[in-house]
Amino acid sequence: MNHIAIRFLPVSVLLAGLLSLSAANWPEWRGPTGSGVTSEANLPTQWSDTKNVRWKVELPDRGNSTPIVWGDKIFVTQPIEKESKRTLMCFERATGRKLWEKAAPYSEREDSHRTNPYCSASPVTDGERVIAWFGSAGVFCYDLDGKELWHRDLGKHSHTWGYAASPVIYKDLCLLNFGPGERSFLIALDKKTGKTVWQVDIPEIKPKERTDGFAGDANGIVGSWSTPLIVNANGRDELVISLAEFLKGFDPLTGQELWRCGGLNPLLYTSPVYGNGVVVAMGGYHGTTIAAKPGGKGDVTETHRLWQEPRTPNRLSSGVIYKGHIYVPNTPGIAECIELKTGKSVWKERLPSIGPKSEYWSSMVLSGDNIYVLNQSGDCVILKASPKFEVVGVNAIGNELTNGSLAVSNGDLFIRTHKHLWCISQAKQAAKK
Repeated sequence: MNHIAIRFLPVSVLLAGLLSLSAANWPEWRGPTGSGVTSEANLPTQWSDTKNVRWKVELPDRGNSTPIVWGDKIFVTQPIEKESKRTLMCFERATGRKLWEKAAPYSEREDSHRTNPYCSASPVTDGERVIAWFGSAGVFCYDLDGKELWHRDLGKHSHTWGYAASPVIYKDLCLLNFGPGERSFLIALDKKTGKTVWQVDIPEIKPKERTDGFAGDANGIVGSWSTPLIVNANGRDELVISLAEFLKGFDPLTGQELWRCGGLNPLLYTSPVYGNGVVVAMGGYHGTTIAAKPGGKGDVTETHRLWQEPRTPNRLSSGVIYKGHIYVPNTPGIAECIELKTGKSVWKERLPSIGPKSEYWSSMVLSGDNIYVLNQSGDCVILKASPKFEVVGVNAIGNELTNGSLAVSNGDLFIRTHKHLWCISQAKQAAKK
């Protein structure tokens, strides 16, 4: 079974198939289902910068993307700023040795926030090809040995804070949120050729009023950095994405809008999270959170929206859903447990930290009833997915700036910092070279 097939199986079959799949591969940002969930329960719970480190390799520049894993290979998007290059790097899983590097030169200046380097979008693979989006430099597709299969120039991306949404593979399509900015659109490319199958333009939003952190500022930042999520609702596959002011569902094969649910603010950092039959979308910069049932038609704000919570804490990280609750780290370092069907806050607790930077940009990973999440110092807090707050442990790797999320495969954890790619493993450490 490959990771594409699980997108459109019934839920019971999907969960059974996931047991073998997620133990082998982490094919996209947030894993096989796109919701940060792994079936693996044998993950390390204790490590340091020396303990349970299978290997670490130095990276040539800073970077915010998350690694992906397929079989014996790890793929990472990596900018090399001084050389004006945007690269995809492939590493050997067993040792961390770099197998190949492919570069997309692009010398023109591209707007971005100072904390958001180029190549913040994670790559995606189906086991035959790996696809990376490099902003204005285009979309590139390689086989797993580094041979270029195709590339597409989608035009210039321009936003004062840059780009970060990752591509997703669904059946024979590569789905991408090209945005935010004046040129924003959802696009489906044929994963074998790179040709456009469909494109939906996203109109620029000029909100009449704002309740988020830009309240009272008519010229405040708008746009979505949301990565598309595929969910199956009542036997129908849907592309779900958080966009300015609306959570929307599209037919992933045609791009037809199926439904929209209002109530979001016009600035979205996080991606939607799906579980227990509910989608949760969270706005950025003290924005609005909503929960809705997918599977509707037209404007479903009155019929499918379960709750709305305006003016929430700032959130850059996407959470996880487990047994009727959603868990999310707020950027300042306070985690929250929320009732999925009501929006009621069960607890809010400050997460412990070892390094000096206790803010959270990384998204959560759920393993059994353990939640793993990295802060900006590279400290990984493990807590219970429970209505009762409980910390399992805190593990530090020596204070390396970390904005990417964890990748999980075969009992190993992969952490990408601004300095290194780490493999955390309870297996025997690789021999030092």
